[in-house]
Amino acid sequence: MKYRTVVMYMEIGCFALCVLGWILVASTMPTEIWTWSEVDSIVLTTSNYFSNLWKDCISDSTGVSDCKGIPSLLALNWDIHMCRALIIISIILAFFGSILILVGMKCTKMGGSEIANARVTFAAGMNYLIAGTCSMVAFSYYGNKIRAEFQDQKFRAQKFEIGVGVFIGWAGSTLLVTGGLLISIFAGREGCQSSQGNRHLVRGLRQGSSGLREGSSGLREGSSGLREAPPGSGRAPPGSGRAPPGSGKAPPGSGRDSGRSSGRGSAAPTDSSASTRSSRTHSSNAYV
Repeated sequence: MKYRTVVMYMEIGCFALCVLGWILVASTMPTEIWTWSEVDSIVLTTSNYFSNLWKDCISDSTGVSDCKGIPSLLALNWDIHMCRALIIISIILAFFGSILILVGMKCTKMGGSEIANARVTFAAGMNYLIAGTCSMVAFSYYGNKIRAEFQDQKFRAQKFEIGVGVFIGWAGSTLLVTGGLLISIFAGREGCQSSQGNRHLVRGLRQGSSGLREGSSGLREGSSGLREAPPGSGRAPPGSGRAPPGSGKAPPGSGRDSGRSSGRGSAAPTDSSASTRSSRTHSSNAYV
């Protein structure tokens, strides 16, 4: 099985996990039982108190329940406001993460190139991861607050226990963190490798262009130096390449005398041959 196919199936599985976690976290908003407490007043009458971030409720053994919303926002403690804000941010980020991963997944073929799809999927995974972290912080803080109040011996008010809403929130946050982390790892590896290859290519191109620029500047400097050189600078200075006077030349008159002597030497056989012919002519005339 090819690596691309493995990554595609992994993306589908993580997308399913993240969507399920998003639904679980969002379902905790209307859930009323974040905390609950049971009070026995009479044998046949039992009162149940339960609440969440938005309202407080009470029910009796007959099944009749009555809920009352929190009347004032400013009267709430800062930790309730913090938990509300974190859960709302988590739901919004998970929503945008679902849209991004639908665009960037390999099986949808809605994006552009493979690198662009990997980067969009990485952004979706980061949204899921941040959303799961925010919701996990909110549910963990709220659950720890209930535990601390229940175990505190000096706490005299009504003590509550952790309700089903907090457990659902923990499950949804775990799914969001797991799916977002896996998506970010696989998509980020592909996107970062592609970006590193592009950086090396751009760096090599820049180095090559800088080398070409340096070579062209060197050629320009050499040509300008040749143009600015004086007329006799390229020739050898007088007497530098030639032999000094008297070293390679013969003394004055030696060449001419040698030429003359050689001319005379070459002309001597001619005179002797001429005299021989004249003597032969005289001798033949005398004989006649």
